[in-house]
Amino acid sequence: MQIDIHARNFSLTSALRGHIERRLGFALSTRDEHIQRVLVRLSDINGPRGGADKCCHIQVVLPHLPDVVIEDIEMDLYAAIDRAADRAGRTVGRRLTRQRDRGRSFDLHDKESLTQIHEPDEHN
Repeated sequence: MQIDIHARNFSLTSALRGHIERRLGFALSTRDEHIQRVLVRLSDINGPRGGADKCCHIQVVLPHLPDVVIEDIEMDLYAAIDRAADRAGRTVGRRLTRQRDRGRSFDLHDKESLTQIHEPDEHN
């Protein structure tokens, strides 16, 4: 899984990068083969003024599906990363399950229509 991390208005430390990679690894590892890429944007909205202004924006790129986009704003950047990663993992799981279930129902519908076509007509 390719993870691109960008920080706006502050420098990205190796500790912060490691935390992001660990949290996304935990949240998305079971679906790793379905994920093309993960984009993470971190920002400090208010700058030095403080407040609940640390933003973590995660975009998960899935093949043949719309991207999963999650954003969380907290006072603590680590808390924003943790919540956003957890939400991203749950959302990706739901989206992949829906795609799989749609595929199964489509396959069943096709099989039913094929058997109706190939069964002999009783009236002939």
